[in-house]
Amino acid sequence: MNNVYRIIDANSNRISEGLRTLEDFFRFASPDKQINEKLRDLRHHVRGALKEFDSMMISSRDSLNDNGLVLSQLSDIDRRSSRKEFITANFKRIEEALRSIEENLKLTGKNEKSKFIESLRFSVYELEKQALSKIIKRIPAGIYGITAEEFSKGRSNLFVAKEMISAGINIIQYREKEERKSRNTMLQECREIRKMTRDAGAMFIVNDYLDIALLSEADGIHCGQTDLSVSEIRQLSSDLMIGISTETQDQGKKAVLDGADYIGIGPIFKTGTKKDAADPVGLNYLKYAAQNINIPFVAIGGIKAHNLEQVLMTGTSSIAIITDITEADDIKAKISSLNEIIRKYNKTTE
Repeated sequence: MNNVYRIIDANSNRISEGLRTLEDFFRFASPDKQINEKLRDLRHHVRGALKEFDSMMISSRDSLNDNGLVLSQLSDIDRRSSRKEFITANFKRIEEALRSIEENLKLTGKNEKSKFIESLRFSVYELEKQALSKIIKRIPAGIYGITAEEFSKGRSNLFVAKEMISAGINIIQYREKEERKSRNTMLQECREIRKMTRDAGAMFIVNDYLDIALLSEADGIHCGQTDLSVSEIRQLSSDLMIGISTETQDQGKKAVLDGADYIGIGPIFKTGTKKDAADPVGLNYLKYAAQNINIPFVAIGGIKAHNLEQVLMTGTSSIAIITDITEADDIKAKISSLNEIIRKYNKTTE
């Protein structure tokens, strides 16, 4: 029976270590009070449930002669290349250890205790889902805000971004060109917008510049067809959300195969915000994407209040609206009126 308690002891330690690792992650690396508290409570529940076995577990412990120690030191199986892998690996460790304790408790005749451990295991499954949802980024539905200082009536990117965020836009993309500003100036602006978005719980995307995206701690980067590829970006950052601009169905399908997190589709209508903008792609590609593209997509290019409903009718839920917002005398009022169009359309289609 000592071997049973040795198994329970080893797995109890695995659970405590895994939970503590995740607690620290959601306390310091990616602060989330609710997830952190659930992990802490779970650790206390496991400890309380197994407390009666403390003396037997410790007396049966033989860590220095554990065969698994040598295997662990020789293997590179525990490498983590992303936050998702880090979180998933620790949850799997906890879940497997709980199952082992659950089964071995039956050998000691502690069936009720085994059932309690089983209930904790199912709680962990749900908590894993909640934790992963916190770090797997998806572009939000609604207006996708993009800065355009050149088309902002003399107002700064920072002013426009602040107005967008105050009006409830949940994602801001910083778009600027080197011929207008130095990279250092752009970096400082991005750091300011990053702080605004973080305080508001909004996402922040940098257009084109990977170095600025990384240095400003942005959530993601958006690239064109001639910029860095998805695989090249992943070599430098496994956590950045990556958006790719596409003009055709083939480009969209390729972006999905390459591992992009989302795609931009456009220009939908004629646009003057990009000097090298392609001819309008129209609405058909959007309709195709709504039915065939299995990652999020955002419509962009020439979208304004008068044609917004046409875009919504294709099944598109995320829409980049630029000059209709940046050129508005009252940015927050304009966003409110655009949101009202979206709200009314969604209500009629419910």
